[in-house]
Amino acid sequence: MLYHLFEYFQRTGADFPGVGLMQYISFRAIAGSVIAILTALIFGKRIIRWLQKKQIGETIRDLGLEGQIRKKGTPTMGGVIILVSILVPTLLLGNFRNINTILLVLATVWLGVTGFIDDYIKVIRHDKEGMKPRTKLLSQVGLGLVVGLTMCFSPSVGFRTNASTVTAYENQEEMTLQSSIVQNNTKTTIPFVKNNEFDYRWLTPFPGKWGDVASWILYILVIIFIITACSNGCNLTDGMDGLAAGTTAIVGVTLGILAYLSGHIGYADYLNIMYIPNSGEIAVYLSALVGALLGFLWYNSYPAQVFMGDTGSLALGGIIGVCAVLIRKELLLPILCGVFLAEALSVMIQRIYFRRTRIKRGAGVRFFRMAPLHHHYQKENPDAVWQHPKGVLPESKIVARFWIVSILLAVLSIVTLKIR
Repeated sequence: MLYHLFEYFQRTGADFPGVGLMQYISFRAIAGSVIAILTALIFGKRIIRWLQKKQIGETIRDLGLEGQIRKKGTPTMGGVIILVSILVPTLLLGNFRNINTILLVLATVWLGVTGFIDDYIKVIRHDKEGMKPRTKLLSQVGLGLVVGLTMCFSPSVGFRTNASTVTAYENQEEMTLQSSIVQNNTKTTIPFVKNNEFDYRWLTPFPGKWGDVASWILYILVIIFIITACSNGCNLTDGMDGLAAGTTAIVGVTLGILAYLSGHIGYADYLNIMYIPNSGEIAVYLSALVGALLGFLWYNSYPAQVFMGDTGSLALGGIIGVCAVLIRKELLLPILCGVFLAEALSVMIQRIYFRRTRIKRGAGVRFFRMAPLHHHYQKENPDAVWQHPKGVLPESKIVARFWIVSILLAVLSIVTLKIR
Protein backbone atom coordinates (compact mmCIF):
# COMPACT_ATOMS: atom_id res chain seq x y z
CA MET A 1 0.00 0.00 0.00
CA LEU A 2 2.79 2.42 0.89
CA TYR A 3 4.61 1.57 -2.32
CA HIS A 4 1.60 2.44 -4.48
CA LEU A 5 0.80 5.50 -2.36
CA PHE A 6 4.29 6.94 -2.84
CA GLU A 7 4.13 6.00 -6.50
CA TYR A 8 0.93 8.07 -6.74
CA PHE A 9 2.66 11.01 -5.04
CA GLN A 10 5.43 10.86 -7.63
CA ARG A 11 3.01 10.76 -10.55
CA THR A 12 1.10 13.75 -9.22
CA GLY A 13 4.30 15.77 -8.84
CA ALA A 14 4.46 15.77 -5.04
CA ASP A 15 7.85 16.86 -3.81
CA PHE A 16 8.83 16.15 -0.23
CA PRO A 17 11.83 14.43 1.38
CA GLY A 18 11.72 10.65 0.93
CA VAL A 19 9.09 10.58 -1.81
CA GLY A 20 11.37 8.48 -4.03
CA LEU A 21 12.56 6.02 -1.40
CA MET A 22 10.05 3.33 -2.36
CA GLN A 23 11.63 3.04 -5.80
CA TYR A 24 14.77 1.55 -4.24
CA ILE A 25 14.72 -2.23 -3.83
CA SER A 26 17.40 -2.05 -1.14
CA PHE A 27 15.38 0.37 1.01
CA ARG A 28 12.18 -1.66 0.77
CA ALA A 29 14.07 -4.89 1.50
CA ILE A 30 15.66 -3.50 4.67
CA ALA A 31 12.43 -1.82 5.80
CA GLY A 32 10.46 -5.00 5.12
CA SER A 33 12.86 -7.06 7.21
CA VAL A 34 12.67 -4.62 10.14
CA ILE A 35 8.87 -4.43 10.00
CA ALA A 36 8.66 -8.24 9.88
CA ILE A 37 10.90 -8.62 12.93
CA LEU A 38 8.92 -6.05 14.92
CA THR A 39 5.62 -7.64 13.89
CA ALA A 40 6.80 -11.07 15.02
CA LEU A 41 8.11 -9.73 18.33
CA ILE A 42 5.08 -7.58 19.14
CA PHE A 43 2.28 -9.87 18.04
CA GLY A 44 4.12 -13.14 18.65
CA LYS A 45 3.89 -12.88 22.42
CA ARG A 46 0.17 -12.10 22.26
CA ILE A 47 -0.49 -14.99 19.90
CA ILE A 48 1.45 -17.36 22.18
CA ARG A 49 -0.60 -16.23 25.18
CA TRP A 50 -3.81 -16.77 23.21
CA LEU A 51 -2.69 -20.26 22.18
CA GLN A 52 -1.87 -21.07 25.81
CA LYS A 53 -5.23 -19.74 26.96
CA LYS A 54 -7.03 -21.92 24.42
CA GLN A 55 -4.77 -24.85 25.39
CA ILE A 56 -3.65 -25.35 21.81
CA GLY A 57 -0.57 -27.39 22.67
CA GLU A 58 1.59 -29.97 20.97
CA THR A 59 0.75 -33.64 21.48
CA ILE A 60 3.96 -35.60 22.02
CA ARG A 61 4.57 -39.30 21.51
CA ASP A 62 7.15 -40.67 23.93
CA LEU A 63 10.01 -41.86 21.72
CA GLY A 64 12.55 -41.84 24.53
CA LEU A 65 14.38 -38.75 23.30
CA GLU A 66 16.04 -36.16 25.50
CA GLY A 67 13.74 -33.34 26.56
CA GLN A 68 10.85 -34.65 24.49
CA ILE A 69 8.31 -34.99 27.28
CA ARG A 70 9.04 -31.43 28.45
CA LYS A 71 7.71 -30.19 25.11
CA LYS A 72 4.26 -31.63 25.73
CA GLY A 73 1.68 -28.87 25.84
CA THR A 74 3.95 -26.26 24.20
CA PRO A 75 1.74 -24.02 22.01
CA THR A 76 1.74 -25.00 18.35
CA MET A 77 0.29 -23.45 15.18
CA GLY A 78 2.82 -20.65 15.74
CA GLY A 79 3.31 -20.54 11.99
CA VAL A 80 0.54 -17.94 12.10
CA ILE A 81 3.14 -15.57 13.61
CA ILE A 82 5.43 -16.15 10.64
CA LEU A 83 2.72 -15.77 8.02
CA VAL A 84 1.34 -12.54 9.51
CA SER A 85 4.86 -11.14 9.86
CA ILE A 86 5.53 -11.87 6.17
CA LEU A 87 2.26 -10.51 4.85
CA VAL A 88 2.23 -7.22 6.79
CA PRO A 89 5.46 -5.78 5.29
CA THR A 90 4.67 -7.31 1.90
CA LEU A 91 1.27 -5.59 1.81
CA LEU A 92 2.86 -2.32 2.88
CA LEU A 93 5.96 -2.31 0.68
CA GLY A 94 5.28 -4.80 -2.13
CA ASN A 95 4.53 -3.93 -5.74
CA PHE A 96 1.26 -5.71 -6.52
CA ARG A 97 1.54 -4.92 -10.22
CA ASN A 98 4.37 -7.46 -10.21
CA ILE A 99 3.33 -11.05 -10.92
CA ASN A 100 6.09 -12.36 -8.63
CA THR A 101 4.61 -10.60 -5.60
CA ILE A 102 1.13 -11.90 -6.40
CA LEU A 103 2.33 -15.49 -6.78
CA LEU A 104 4.33 -15.38 -3.53
CA VAL A 105 1.43 -13.97 -1.53
CA LEU A 106 -0.83 -16.62 -3.09
CA ALA A 107 1.64 -19.37 -2.13
CA THR A 108 1.88 -18.02 1.44
CA VAL A 109 -1.88 -17.98 1.95
CA TRP A 110 -2.53 -21.21 0.01
CA LEU A 111 -0.09 -23.44 1.90
CA GLY A 112 -0.60 -21.54 5.15
CA VAL A 113 -4.29 -22.42 5.06
CA THR A 114 -3.44 -26.03 4.15
CA GLY A 115 -1.08 -26.31 7.12
CA PHE A 116 -3.54 -24.57 9.42
CA ILE A 117 -6.28 -27.08 8.56
CA ASP A 118 -3.82 -29.93 9.18
CA ASP A 119 -2.86 -28.50 12.58
CA TYR A 120 -6.51 -27.83 13.43
CA ILE A 121 -7.43 -31.47 12.81
CA LYS A 122 -4.47 -32.68 14.90
CA VAL A 123 -4.72 -30.26 17.82
CA ILE A 124 -8.35 -29.18 18.07
CA ARG A 125 -10.02 -32.36 16.89
CA HIS A 126 -7.31 -34.54 18.50
CA ASP A 127 -6.84 -36.62 15.36
CA LYS A 128 -3.14 -37.52 15.27
CA GLU A 129 -3.29 -38.37 11.58
CA GLY A 130 -4.30 -34.82 10.64
CA MET A 131 -5.24 -34.02 7.07
CA LYS A 132 -5.23 -37.01 4.77
CA PRO A 133 -1.89 -37.22 2.92
CA ARG A 134 -3.71 -37.37 -0.41
CA THR A 135 -5.58 -34.13 0.35
CA LYS A 136 -2.39 -32.38 1.47
CA LEU A 137 -0.56 -33.56 -1.64
CA LEU A 138 -3.43 -32.40 -3.84
CA SER A 139 -3.19 -28.91 -2.34
CA GLN A 140 0.56 -28.74 -3.00
CA VAL A 141 0.14 -30.02 -6.54
CA GLY A 142 -2.62 -27.45 -7.11
CA LEU A 143 -0.31 -24.59 -6.15
CA GLY A 144 2.44 -26.01 -8.34
CA LEU A 145 0.02 -26.19 -11.26
CA VAL A 146 -0.99 -22.55 -10.79
CA VAL A 147 2.65 -21.43 -10.72
CA GLY A 148 3.51 -23.63 -13.71
CA LEU A 149 0.63 -22.33 -15.82
CA THR A 150 1.58 -18.76 -14.91
CA MET A 151 5.14 -19.40 -16.06
CA CYS A 152 3.70 -20.84 -19.26
CA PHE A 153 1.08 -18.25 -20.20
CA SER A 154 1.74 -15.00 -18.34
CA PRO A 155 3.25 -12.28 -20.55
CA SER A 156 4.92 -10.80 -17.44
CA VAL A 157 7.27 -13.76 -16.96
CA GLY A 158 10.48 -13.74 -18.95
CA PHE A 159 14.21 -13.12 -18.97
CA ARG A 160 17.01 -11.93 -21.19
CA THR A 161 20.15 -14.06 -21.31
CA ASN A 162 22.50 -11.34 -22.56
CA ALA A 163 22.19 -7.97 -20.87
CA SER A 164 25.47 -6.60 -22.27
CA THR A 165 23.74 -4.98 -25.26
CA VAL A 166 22.43 -2.25 -22.93
CA THR A 167 25.06 0.13 -21.60
CA ALA A 168 22.87 2.60 -19.67
CA TYR A 169 20.83 1.73 -16.62
CA GLU A 170 18.27 4.49 -16.88
CA ASN A 171 14.60 3.61 -16.56
CA GLN A 172 13.97 4.33 -20.22
CA GLU A 173 16.74 1.96 -21.30
CA GLU A 174 15.38 -0.76 -19.04
CA MET A 175 11.90 -0.35 -20.51
CA THR A 176 13.36 -0.73 -24.00
CA LEU A 177 15.16 -3.87 -22.88
CA GLN A 178 12.06 -5.39 -21.31
CA SER A 179 10.15 -5.14 -24.57
CA SER A 180 12.65 -7.49 -26.22
CA ILE A 181 12.71 -10.13 -23.46
CA VAL A 182 12.19 -13.76 -24.44
CA GLN A 183 8.79 -14.59 -23.01
CA ASN A 184 7.49 -17.91 -21.77
CA ASN A 185 10.69 -19.87 -22.21
CA THR A 186 11.49 -23.25 -20.65
CA LYS A 187 15.13 -22.34 -20.00
CA THR A 188 16.60 -22.42 -16.51
CA THR A 189 19.98 -22.23 -14.77
CA ILE A 190 22.16 -25.26 -14.19
CA PRO A 191 25.10 -24.98 -11.73
CA PHE A 192 28.77 -25.76 -12.45
CA VAL A 193 28.37 -25.40 -16.22
CA LYS A 194 30.14 -22.64 -18.19
CA ASN A 195 27.16 -21.73 -20.34
CA ASN A 196 24.85 -22.29 -17.41
CA GLU A 197 21.55 -22.42 -19.23
CA PHE A 198 19.52 -25.58 -19.52
CA ASP A 199 16.41 -25.91 -21.66
CA TYR A 200 13.80 -28.53 -20.75
CA ARG A 201 13.12 -28.66 -24.49
CA TRP A 202 16.28 -30.72 -24.83
CA LEU A 203 14.67 -33.58 -22.86
CA THR A 204 11.76 -34.01 -25.26
CA PRO A 205 12.17 -36.30 -28.30
CA PHE A 206 9.45 -34.58 -30.33
CA PRO A 207 10.27 -31.99 -33.01
CA GLY A 208 8.36 -28.85 -33.89
CA LYS A 209 5.13 -27.79 -32.24
CA TRP A 210 4.61 -31.06 -30.35
CA GLY A 211 8.10 -30.71 -28.89
CA ASP A 212 7.20 -27.25 -27.57
CA VAL A 213 4.02 -28.60 -25.98
CA ALA A 214 5.90 -31.54 -24.46
CA SER A 215 8.61 -29.26 -23.07
CA TRP A 216 6.01 -27.06 -21.34
CA ILE A 217 4.24 -30.09 -19.88
CA LEU A 218 7.59 -31.37 -18.58
CA TYR A 219 8.47 -27.94 -17.17
CA ILE A 220 5.15 -27.66 -15.35
CA LEU A 221 5.59 -31.17 -13.90
CA VAL A 222 9.06 -30.20 -12.66
CA ILE A 223 7.62 -27.05 -11.03
CA ILE A 224 4.94 -29.12 -9.30
CA PHE A 225 7.57 -31.57 -8.05
CA ILE A 226 9.88 -28.78 -6.82
CA ILE A 227 7.17 -26.99 -4.83
CA THR A 228 5.77 -30.22 -3.37
CA ALA A 229 9.21 -31.56 -2.45
CA CYS A 230 10.35 -28.30 -0.80
CA SER A 231 7.10 -28.02 1.17
CA ASN A 232 7.33 -31.57 2.49
CA GLY A 233 11.10 -31.34 3.05
CA CYS A 234 10.69 -28.30 5.31
CA ASN A 235 7.82 -30.04 7.07
CA LEU A 236 10.05 -33.03 7.88
CA THR A 237 12.86 -30.72 9.06
CA ASP A 238 10.57 -29.11 11.62
CA GLY A 239 11.30 -31.45 14.51
CA MET A 240 13.65 -29.53 16.81
CA ASP A 241 13.55 -26.09 18.40
CA GLY A 242 14.66 -23.53 15.82
CA LEU A 243 15.83 -26.07 13.23
CA ALA A 244 13.35 -25.42 10.41
CA ALA A 245 13.13 -21.66 11.08
CA GLY A 246 16.90 -21.13 11.13
CA THR A 247 17.57 -23.32 8.10
CA THR A 248 14.83 -21.64 6.07
CA ALA A 249 16.15 -18.19 7.01
CA ILE A 250 19.58 -19.11 5.64
CA VAL A 251 18.02 -20.41 2.41
CA GLY A 252 15.88 -17.26 2.21
CA VAL A 253 18.90 -14.95 2.48
CA THR A 254 20.66 -16.85 -0.31
CA LEU A 255 17.66 -16.80 -2.65
CA GLY A 256 17.17 -13.10 -1.87
CA ILE A 257 20.74 -12.37 -2.97
CA LEU A 258 20.27 -14.40 -6.16
CA ALA A 259 16.95 -12.66 -6.88
CA TYR A 260 18.51 -9.22 -6.42
CA LEU A 261 21.46 -10.05 -8.68
CA SER A 262 19.18 -11.51 -11.36
CA GLY A 263 16.98 -8.41 -11.29
CA HIS A 264 19.87 -5.93 -11.59
CA ILE A 265 20.97 -5.48 -15.19
CA GLY A 266 24.52 -4.48 -14.23
CA TYR A 267 25.18 -7.41 -11.91
CA ALA A 268 23.50 -9.86 -14.28
CA ASP A 269 25.78 -8.67 -17.08
CA TYR A 270 28.91 -8.86 -14.90
CA LEU A 271 28.10 -12.37 -13.61
CA ASN A 272 26.83 -13.53 -17.03
CA ILE A 273 23.58 -14.83 -15.60
CA MET A 274 19.97 -14.53 -16.68
CA TYR A 275 18.63 -11.01 -16.37
CA ILE A 276 15.11 -11.39 -14.98
CA PRO A 277 13.38 -7.99 -14.82
CA ASN A 278 11.37 -7.22 -11.70
CA SER A 279 12.80 -10.20 -9.79
CA GLY A 280 14.03 -7.63 -7.27
CA GLU A 281 10.49 -7.77 -5.85
CA ILE A 282 11.25 -11.33 -4.83
CA ALA A 283 14.19 -10.00 -2.79
CA VAL A 284 11.82 -7.60 -1.00
CA TYR A 285 9.49 -10.47 -0.16
CA LEU A 286 12.34 -12.75 0.98
CA SER A 287 13.67 -9.98 3.22
CA ALA A 288 10.28 -9.94 4.94
CA LEU A 289 10.44 -13.75 5.17
CA VAL A 290 13.87 -13.71 6.80
CA GLY A 291 12.80 -10.95 9.20
CA ALA A 292 9.70 -12.92 10.16
CA LEU A 293 11.80 -16.02 10.85
CA LEU A 294 14.30 -14.08 12.96
CA GLY A 295 11.45 -12.65 15.00
CA PHE A 296 9.90 -16.09 15.33
CA LEU A 297 13.23 -17.55 16.49
CA TRP A 298 13.04 -15.19 19.47
CA TYR A 299 10.33 -17.51 20.78
CA ASN A 300 11.18 -20.73 18.92
CA SER A 301 14.87 -21.08 19.83
CA TYR A 302 15.77 -23.71 22.42
CA PRO A 303 13.87 -24.17 24.67
CA ALA A 304 10.94 -23.26 22.43
CA GLN A 305 7.98 -21.28 23.72
CA VAL A 306 6.02 -22.06 20.56
CA PHE A 307 6.18 -24.43 17.59
CA MET A 308 5.40 -23.38 14.04
CA GLY A 309 3.45 -26.56 13.23
CA ASP A 310 2.41 -27.44 9.71
CA THR A 311 0.92 -23.94 9.43
CA GLY A 312 4.45 -22.62 9.13
CA SER A 313 6.54 -25.49 7.78
CA LEU A 314 4.37 -26.39 4.78
CA ALA A 315 4.12 -22.73 3.75
CA LEU A 316 7.84 -21.96 4.22
CA GLY A 317 8.99 -24.89 2.10
CA GLY A 318 6.50 -24.08 -0.62
CA ILE A 319 7.59 -20.41 -0.66
CA ILE A 320 11.22 -21.47 -1.11
CA GLY A 321 10.22 -23.67 -4.05
CA VAL A 322 8.18 -20.92 -5.71
CA CYS A 323 10.99 -18.36 -5.31
CA ALA A 324 13.54 -20.73 -6.84
CA VAL A 325 11.26 -21.37 -9.82
CA LEU A 326 10.57 -17.66 -10.39
CA ILE A 327 14.28 -16.79 -10.55
CA ARG A 328 14.97 -19.98 -12.52
CA LYS A 329 17.34 -21.47 -9.95
CA GLU A 330 15.31 -24.59 -9.14
CA LEU A 331 18.13 -26.94 -10.20
CA LEU A 332 20.30 -25.32 -7.52
CA LEU A 333 17.94 -26.44 -4.74
CA PRO A 334 19.53 -29.89 -4.15
CA ILE A 335 22.62 -27.97 -3.01
CA LEU A 336 21.00 -24.96 -1.34
CA CYS A 337 18.30 -27.03 0.40
CA GLY A 338 20.64 -29.93 1.15
CA VAL A 339 19.36 -30.15 4.73
CA PHE A 340 15.75 -30.50 3.54
CA LEU A 341 16.89 -33.10 0.99
CA ALA A 342 18.81 -35.12 3.59
CA GLU A 343 15.84 -35.09 5.97
CA ALA A 344 13.45 -36.29 3.25
CA LEU A 345 15.85 -38.97 1.99
CA SER A 346 16.40 -40.28 5.52
CA VAL A 347 12.67 -40.89 5.92
CA MET A 348 12.44 -42.62 2.53
CA ILE A 349 15.51 -44.79 3.19
CA GLN A 350 14.21 -45.71 6.66
CA ARG A 351 10.83 -46.84 5.36
CA ILE A 352 12.17 -48.77 2.35
CA TYR A 353 14.90 -50.50 4.37
CA PHE A 354 12.50 -51.40 7.19
CA ARG A 355 9.97 -52.92 4.79
CA ARG A 356 12.57 -54.93 2.87
CA THR A 357 14.20 -56.36 5.97
CA ARG A 358 10.78 -57.21 7.39
CA ILE A 359 9.99 -59.22 4.27
CA LYS A 360 13.37 -60.99 4.19
CA ARG A 361 13.96 -61.53 7.91
CA GLY A 362 10.45 -61.47 9.32
CA ALA A 363 11.33 -58.47 11.49
CA GLY A 364 12.02 -54.96 10.28
CA VAL A 365 15.44 -53.39 10.88
CA ARG A 366 15.98 -49.63 10.94
CA PHE A 367 18.73 -48.10 8.81
CA PHE A 368 18.91 -45.01 11.07
CA ARG A 369 18.44 -44.99 14.82
CA MET A 370 15.46 -42.75 14.12
CA ALA A 371 14.16 -40.68 11.20
CA PRO A 372 14.02 -37.87 10.14
CA LEU A 373 17.78 -37.49 10.22
CA HIS A 374 18.01 -34.92 13.04
CA HIS A 375 16.57 -37.47 15.51
CA HIS A 376 19.30 -39.97 14.53
CA TYR A 377 21.85 -37.83 16.39
CA GLN A 378 19.69 -37.03 19.42
CA LYS A 379 20.23 -38.32 22.94
CA GLU A 380 17.85 -41.10 23.85
CA ASN A 381 17.36 -39.96 27.45
CA PRO A 382 18.62 -37.28 29.83
CA ASP A 383 21.18 -39.67 31.36
CA ALA A 384 22.81 -40.62 28.06
CA VAL A 385 26.55 -39.97 27.85
CA TRP A 386 27.83 -38.24 24.72
CA GLN A 387 29.75 -40.68 22.55
CA HIS A 388 30.97 -39.40 19.20
CA PRO A 389 30.94 -42.77 17.35
CA LYS A 390 27.20 -43.07 18.02
CA GLY A 391 26.55 -39.46 17.15
CA VAL A 392 24.62 -38.85 20.38
CA LEU A 393 24.28 -35.07 20.86
CA PRO A 394 22.12 -32.57 22.78
CA GLU A 395 19.31 -31.01 20.77
CA SER A 396 20.77 -27.50 20.79
CA LYS A 397 24.07 -28.74 19.37
CA ILE A 398 22.34 -30.70 16.60
CA VAL A 399 20.41 -27.59 15.58
CA ALA A 400 23.56 -25.43 15.59
CA ARG A 401 25.45 -27.95 13.45
CA PHE A 402 22.62 -28.25 10.98
CA TRP A 403 22.64 -24.45 10.72
CA ILE A 404 26.38 -24.52 10.02
CA VAL A 405 25.90 -27.12 7.29
CA SER A 406 23.13 -25.00 5.81
CA ILE A 407 25.39 -21.92 5.80
CA LEU A 408 28.13 -23.86 4.02
CA LEU A 409 25.65 -25.05 1.40
CA ALA A 410 24.40 -21.47 0.98
CA VAL A 411 27.94 -20.20 0.40
CA LEU A 412 28.53 -22.98 -2.11
CA SER A 413 25.31 -22.05 -3.91
CA ILE A 414 26.42 -18.44 -4.32
CA VAL A 415 29.91 -19.51 -5.39
CA THR A 416 28.36 -21.51 -8.26
CA LEU A 417 27.78 -18.16 -9.98
CA LYS A 418 31.50 -18.10 -10.72
CA ILE A 419 32.55 -21.77 -10.52
CA ARG A 420 31.67 -23.13 -13.95
